[in-house]
Amino acid sequence: MASVSKVSILDYFNVVFEGENGKIEANCKACSTRIQAKRSVTSNFVTHLKRKHPTMYDDFVKRKDMKREGYSSVPLHSFTTNGGNTRYTLPISTGAGGGTGGMGTLQGVGGGSGGRVTKFDRHDPRQVLISEAIAKMIVRDLQSVSIVEYQGFRELLQLLEPRYTPEPQQYIQSQLLPAYAYQAQLATRQALAAAHALSLSLDLWRGLSGPNSGYLGVTCHFLASDWQMHSALLACLPLTDGSSGSRVLSDFDEVCHSHGVSGRAFRVVADPFPTTTTVRPCCLPGFLISPGQNGNDAEAVDNGNNAEQGIRNGHGDGGEEGDWEDSWEQGLGVSRVDCFSRSLEQCVREGLLSCPQISYTLAKAACFYNYITSAVPPEKLSQVFDGLMIWGPGNIPDSARDWAYKLKVLRRLLDSVEFLEEMCGPGELGLDGTERALLTEFADTLEPFTEAWDMVHGDRQADLQTYRHVSISLALPCVLGLRKHLSETSTPHCPALLLGLNQAVERLLAPILENPLYITATTLDPQFKLTWSSSPDWHRQVVLEELSKQTTASSPVDLNTDLHQQSQTLPVPAPSPVSSLSRPYKLFSFIKQRPTTQAKSLEQELAVYLREEPTDEEALHYWRRKAIDFPLLSLVAKRAFTIPACGTIVERIFTTAGHLLLPERGRVIPKNLETLIYLKANYRLLWT
Repeated sequence: MASVSKVSILDYFNVVFEGENGKIEANCKACSTRIQAKRSVTSNFVTHLKRKHPTMYDDFVKRKDMKREGYSSVPLHSFTTNGGNTRYTLPISTGAGGGTGGMGTLQGVGGGSGGRVTKFDRHDPRQVLISEAIAKMIVRDLQSVSIVEYQGFRELLQLLEPRYTPEPQQYIQSQLLPAYAYQAQLATRQALAAAHALSLSLDLWRGLSGPNSGYLGVTCHFLASDWQMHSALLACLPLTDGSSGSRVLSDFDEVCHSHGVSGRAFRVVADPFPTTTTVRPCCLPGFLISPGQNGNDAEAVDNGNNAEQGIRNGHGDGGEEGDWEDSWEQGLGVSRVDCFSRSLEQCVREGLLSCPQISYTLAKAACFYNYITSAVPPEKLSQVFDGLMIWGPGNIPDSARDWAYKLKVLRRLLDSVEFLEEMCGPGELGLDGTERALLTEFADTLEPFTEAWDMVHGDRQADLQTYRHVSISLALPCVLGLRKHLSETSTPHCPALLLGLNQAVERLLAPILENPLYITATTLDPQFKLTWSSSPDWHRQVVLEELSKQTTASSPVDLNTDLHQQSQTLPVPAPSPVSSLSRPYKLFSFIKQRPTTQAKSLEQELAVYLREEPTDEEALHYWRRKAIDFPLLSLVAKRAFTIPACGTIVERIFTTAGHLLLPERGRVIPKNLETLIYLKANYRLLWT
């Protein structure tokens, strides 16, 4: 067998450019795809071969195996157990090359430790893939990179793959993770350059003190040529203690300029409460599931009003509030749209704060819940809480801490309270008739708010990477439904709750009903159209004015370009044969000429669209199919549906990251946390 002196992944690529810091660009020899990476981090090339050209990848692995010496000749030491089964141990070398040194000798039960194991070199495909898996684990779990130096972690790696050389912390932190971030930036810029419409979200997270006192997240929601909605975190920037509203907006403008989206965003979704001091997401006061977790659930009683020694969502320090509000309004102007889910959550928060007497009864219900979950067999609990996870102490995710999840638990508890009391005996923790009536009234009053929350958020227990884009077309029907529900509800046991919810909805959500943007977005949603309207003629006129404003806001060149791009992305049917009668014969000069077909006006398109029956078809799928019939309406629809109604992935990541920064938890804060947050938010962009 011929020996192979040197095997490189670049043998399968033509290098066309080499820049500073080892950056290279190369074309695949098989498909000419341009790949960008660093010479020190070649996982891009390995991944391309593995996914697109498995035969070439197998050839590469075989060549590497031919080059690798000694491994195939290392004998396996066997020993026999008492049961007669033979087990094998693989001798581990005492000197590991590269990285930070060897792990010593792994002793088999029989005591033998034979020859040396040849380690992978850094560019070996298996070495690269294992290092990539470790980086993915660090990103997914927001772990400190120092985990790769832990003795137990290294021993586990050596047991699973003795030939793997653990990468040092400095390499992963300064080269591998930044290289992945660079790849994500390139992919994002390429996708945004071809985007047909886009909107942006501004997310702020701020701590009380320290160098990493806060972060700014800029997320882009964009529509591709195939009418598929995508979201990507453009940047996660650390903020200093002295960061003002104008400084944040300056950083925001710089991010937009660097990604080529300046002036292209249809709307910017921003926190409607930039100066609030909310500590936690809104929770049911007193309803603590699995308490005793170092007091970390204690904030639920205060519902976020206590600006304690923890983290703050927003920026509010007395004199800075006016500066923040002025900068926020002047910097974003008419492009700003309040986050609907944050406004909805604030309504629930204010309603709960208006009814403090409910806390005692909720606390008693929580004690009963915690008792039955520890006393009743799991198979019996599944009959009551089917679909809702029963979390153990210290193992409650953020999605199970908010008010909506706890309200679902409370509802299941009330619906089956007799069954549960029979299973474990009511005792002193049982709920009497008055308490059950109060809690039932409480749950009934908040149930439509839970439905609205689930509509805009989807499955909160799902992984962060399964972000589902929900547009603002849902906001207006939700507000109408909430107003109707509150007007028809009677609350003899907790009237303060109903009053607080009514006032909050009128102040925070009712303006949506008069907003032309929301009216237009809901009307262009094929499942609603104008079926929700009590004054369809008036709302039709509002939609027409808003459509005219949006279409005239674009220059004729931009409009023609959009229409041309749109026609290019749609399938064009084959032309039908032309009849000979269509030729201008003199013989048929007495026949009246057919009028030339004129393009439908915006008003005509809207009239035809509204005459169609509403459909349950997904909005973007509908407009992709109907874009050729309603070219003007579809241009506005594609912009309006880029505006999200709920928070972004990075907003949820900020909540998770906040728990890492709580000093009482004794956790090590990951270095370059902004890089980890950026990669976690763009995980699907890199690793799907």
